[in-house]
Amino acid sequence: QLQLVESGGGLAQPGGSLRLSCTITGPNFGYYGLGWFRQAPGKEREGISCTNSVDGSSYYADAVKGRFTASRDNVKNMAYLEMNDLKPEDSGVYFCAAAGSGYMCYGRPTVAPYDHWGHGTQVTVSS
Repeated sequence: QLQLVESGGGLAQPGGSLRLSCTITGPNFGYYGLGWFRQAPGKEREGISCTNSVDGSSYYADAVKGRFTASRDNVKNMAYLEMNDLKPEDSGVYFCAAAGSGYMCYGRPTVAPYDHWGHGTQVTVSS
């Protein structure tokens, strides 16, 4: 059973940057697909990015493409989301999640395949 804990959220100004981290504990982390999601007040949870275990390929939602970069370190059992050129609409609670062993994503992630979730970290972008 995997456990995920996000950190690194906070307040940023428009145009600023934040780096989120996800610490993962549990067996065989390297085989799991990883995703980042966010949820704004009153809105559904939306997929931001996913990173595959097999080849490390990543996919992004159009809203963050070119500004956000997801990565993973299978040795340290960590995942990261580098967020640049932040906008007020990027505000929300950010979650990292893991999908079943060997799961591959090929586009913007959806919630359903991910069965291990962190509790989230708040990101607020405001001047």
